[in-house]
Amino acid sequence: MRISIFSDLHFGYGANSKVENDSFDNASEAIDKSLDSDLILICGDMFDTRSPRSDVIARAIKILSRPSMIKSKIKLVDTIGKKIEKIYERTLNGIPIIALHGTHERLGKDQLNSVQIIESAGLLIHLHCNGVVFEKDGIKVAIQGMSGVPERYAKQIIDKWNPKPIEGCYNILLLHQSIDPFVYSPQEPPTLNISNLPEGFDLIVDGHIHTSKIEEIGKTRLLFPGSTVITQTKKEEQAPKGIYVLNLPENKLNFIKLENARQFFYEEIKLFDDKLIKEQIKDRLDSIFKIDFKKPPIIRLKIIARKSGVLDKELKKIEEEYANKAIIKYSKHTETLDVDEKIDLLRKAREEMISIDEIGVKILSENLKKLNFSSELDSNLLFKLLSEEEIDTALNILIGEQKTLKTVLEEKEEDEL
Repeated sequence: MRISIFSDLHFGYGANSKVENDSFDNASEAIDKSLDSDLILICGDMFDTRSPRSDVIARAIKILSRPSMIKSKIKLVDTIGKKIEKIYERTLNGIPIIALHGTHERLGKDQLNSVQIIESAGLLIHLHCNGVVFEKDGIKVAIQGMSGVPERYAKQIIDKWNPKPIEGCYNILLLHQSIDPFVYSPQEPPTLNISNLPEGFDLIVDGHIHTSKIEEIGKTRLLFPGSTVITQTKKEEQAPKGIYVLNLPENKLNFIKLENARQFFYEEIKLFDDKLIKEQIKDRLDSIFKIDFKKPPIIRLKIIARKSGVLDKELKKIEEEYANKAIIKYSKHTETLDVDEKIDLLRKAREEMISIDEIGVKILSENLKKLNFSSELDSNLLFKLLSEEEIDTALNILIGEQKTLKTVLEEKEEDEL
């Protein structure tokens, strides 16, 4: 059995821009590379907006209808919490597509989202807290899925649903959430983490995260297939776009690159001589164009200077000069040595998975040391006071007008008891 897996197609992304066709081109290639598979799994954010334009839906249908035209030998043998009459015969005659809706498509409880509309056209099977079981040549695969929900409710909803592996099957769980420490947006902290995911599944596939990655959690593999299109100009987006193919019973996952996807480059350029701005940037751009591209690449230039002397006029000239070769995006930053040190501290903290509190204590300790405060001050306890908004008490301790920090906290805890 061969199963194609990908996510985050974002049909309609970049409307009325130079990249407006990328989501369709890349999804089309992903589908074409899946036409020799028995099943296709898509883990959410198929569309870029909650209410796609009619022309976007029409183009998506044209692409998603191709698998239904290929005769499949795989058979639906059971459903898990999903009414079988919701599954159209047309979906089962071809290569079945099983899909979630993601955060971009999510609507109110009584409204049909765009993925459910595509299901109504007989082009896919939509899952949300339910599942399906397929069989081919004696191999059974059970696929269960929870579509995208607000992060603060994800753990609560998945616990209430309580999905369990099906005996005698290869078990796959599909999600579209942030999973700590793989956080999509720090503004909406995840309630799911790698230690509280449902147990016993052979493979957990999570959309939402745009960079592809495979993690091992005990006997379970956690797969982030990534997006098929570039929607953000973050450093991580430089990774190739593609699809994963799962082969059973070998249980092998292979990554297949999308050959026609637009490439993305993230370049940090530190300028130390304002007189050579144009030359320094052009040298970096020319090094990129030593290879040929099927589409003009997207290049994000992070310009870092010691002084705010990077002129928009110079950057505009460079952008115009390379207009036919690339899509260039700029961000400008003024940096000092002190900022360098702080950024390095945060970068190391991120790599070591240090918590926010630990970062705070570390920064506080370094600052106290620079300000020549006594080395006997307990940074951990002082940080606790500050985090609990005991500002006056912390200040009094620092200037020597307060008894020891430890005694203050002990008295506070006794009062709470």
